[in-house]
Amino acid sequence: METTIKVDKLCKSYAGIRAVENFDISVSRGEVFGLLGANGAGKSTTIECILGTKKPDSGTVSILRMNPYTERKKLFERVGVQFQEANYQDKITVMELCQETYCLYKKPADYEALLKQFGLENKIKNMVNELSGGQKQRLFIVLALISNPDVVFLDELTTGLDTKARRSVWNSLSELKKKGLTIFLTSHFMDEVETLCDRIGILKNGRLIFSGTVQEAIATSPYEKLEDAYLWYTGEEELDHENI
Repeated sequence: METTIKVDKLCKSYAGIRAVENFDISVSRGEVFGLLGANGAGKSTTIECILGTKKPDSGTVSILRMNPYTERKKLFERVGVQFQEANYQDKITVMELCQETYCLYKKPADYEALLKQFGLENKIKNMVNELSGGQKQRLFIVLALISNPDVVFLDELTTGLDTKARRSVWNSLSELKKKGLTIFLTSHFMDEVETLCDRIGILKNGRLIFSGTVQEAIATSPYEKLEDAYLWYTGEEELDHENI
């Protein structure tokens, strides 16, 4: 199976403190990979190094057989990115923002169809700052998909969405996956991870302490549910007990 994302021995430190240490993954075309971990575990730094927005201290990264540092312009014609914290100018409508994004790419997707797919077709004339948190989140996913990417990175993709909207986003992404889209996501919602992810990686203090399927994560833990297994791997449950 074609490898879409390959990371080998990635390391990154800040002021002598190791944020990511010997991170290794391989993600295939059409696969959904979920990177899990507590806040501060190194998820954001890992993604930024993979995307080339931060330079690692050592290690190698390849996306679609391209180097994100030396082939950045060519690569980002084929990669979509949605970050949880995104800033856009206040006085711009949903339509204008989509049109601006559309113009950046040679073979963009139909943004009107994407807006409809994510339930935003009635918001095209609204200012972005008028949208609810959940609507903004869906819009940011649409913007990540306008490039018609082969790979998309999604950071906490359904934060702020209600149950119906979350399931709608899951269904849309599952359909895109069937068409060969590779998805790299982070999430704190274990039901989301179980629904979408073919494989997961769990980070703790910058180290990848587990990589495999959801079923393997459960099987190699003392528990029968992913949420319990995740807390066992990361030690978060013990920390909560200590703070009581």
